[in-house]
Amino acid sequence: MSPSPTSSSLSPTRPTSSVPPFSPSSSSTAASPRPTQAQLTLAALARSPSSPRTMRGLRKIKSHQILSSHPPPPPSSGRLSAGAEELPAPGPQLDSPVRLRSTHRRARSNSDASSREPPILTAHRRPGRKTGSGFGVKRSLLESLLRDGPQNGNVREGLEELRYLVLSTRVEADADGMSTYRVYLWLVLLDTPPVSTDEYLSLIHRGRSPAYAKIRNDTFRTLATDPLFKRRVTEASLIRLLNAVAWKLHDAKSKRRARPRLSTGRRREMELLINTPPSIAEEPSPMGSTPGSVISNSTSSAFGSPGITNESAIYVQGMNVLCAPFLYAARSEVEAFALFHSFILRECPSYIRGAMDGVHRGLRLVDRCLEIVEPKLAAYLFSKGLQAELYAFPSVLTLCACTPPLPEVLHLWDFLFAYGPHLNILCIVAQLIRMRDMILESPSPNKVLRSFPPLDAKEIIALTVLLVRKIPEPLYAELINHAK
Repeated sequence: MSPSPTSSSLSPTRPTSSVPPFSPSSSSTAASPRPTQAQLTLAALARSPSSPRTMRGLRKIKSHQILSSHPPPPPSSGRLSAGAEELPAPGPQLDSPVRLRSTHRRARSNSDASSREPPILTAHRRPGRKTGSGFGVKRSLLESLLRDGPQNGNVREGLEELRYLVLSTRVEADADGMSTYRVYLWLVLLDTPPVSTDEYLSLIHRGRSPAYAKIRNDTFRTLATDPLFKRRVTEASLIRLLNAVAWKLHDAKSKRRARPRLSTGRRREMELLINTPPSIAEEPSPMGSTPGSVISNSTSSAFGSPGITNESAIYVQGMNVLCAPFLYAARSEVEAFALFHSFILRECPSYIRGAMDGVHRGLRLVDRCLEIVEPKLAAYLFSKGLQAELYAFPSVLTLCACTPPLPEVLHLWDFLFAYGPHLNILCIVAQLIRMRDMILESPSPNKVLRSFPPLDAKEIIALTVLLVRKIPEPLYAELINHAK
């Protein structure tokens, strides 16, 4: 039986071997047949010193041996496989030596295959499309609660569970802070009803409000160094929203000013009915507000101070920064308008007064809370003459929206809207505690306090929860009411 030519014996990696693949000792046995012409040619090329022994020639001989040693399969009724005599010359197809470097012989092409089975084609399946929120097929508990509502229709328990989920699990968002359901979470937590687009457009079509000049002086500076905000929110949208809110506040103030004249006439009528005590008890107060009315209650608290001009009463500097996160997180200007207008009227009406008395009360509370939870740091700052009025005014007015990065501001606002914006005072104290070592080691702490370090919402929220336990009840009540 003749030894069959193998890839190892004809490997092109050893073309200069002095031992031919078929030696005289192996061919002298009786059982060995005569060598083929291809084998003799290969041996001659290996012995001849004048042979070029090129890789190309050896590959041609090898491919010829391989093709001639495998007879073509019998013809079938289907597509016939090409035989060795039908194949083109192997030279142009075997120029690259890379195909012959492996120890195993390369797989034959479909035209050379002896098998009658069709080639197996690998189907590339497209990945399935994600559904739900866009961040994964499985929705989080927070998103599911927002979509499905509370169990058994119990709104109070649903809100408590919603607040707990905001505190225990973070709102799902991408790297830019964008979430598909955050704006709906804010609408629920702030108890903000929807506003029709026609109402918002009617305010815009009224033109410039009395505060338009002040608005234009502030909008171009709104988060000017934040690329995420500049990429998503335009200055034109800021101007439209602030101008619409200014018209809304202007109308509320006009209604409040007209009420005392009406109440005076009713008071005279009730003086004639002095013998009927129920009518006297039903006499409205001079402020003309009822606890159940959102507009009257908010306008009475926001515009209770006399002598405020139209511009100072309907817009104050800093409202542009306070409005910015609402525009960034909302899916439309109408949603941002509804959230911002409801927030400043219900949660912090004293922040938008001309004197900003609510902001100044909050600054005094920062000093008092810091003195309780960190007496050493507070004493050091007071010894340098550094009260919160000098460094914390923007943070109190804007609920820390002036401190980047913006995605962390949004996560911090999730917590503040869930448990009360008054906790922003303790969030500022938490930031001071994080800066404690830098402040105490710096010879000029006022330079350190000029710019707070980047927000870390998770750490600040965790520290704020601990600070709540250290605040006495009377001081905590002042925190709740300081912005009203």
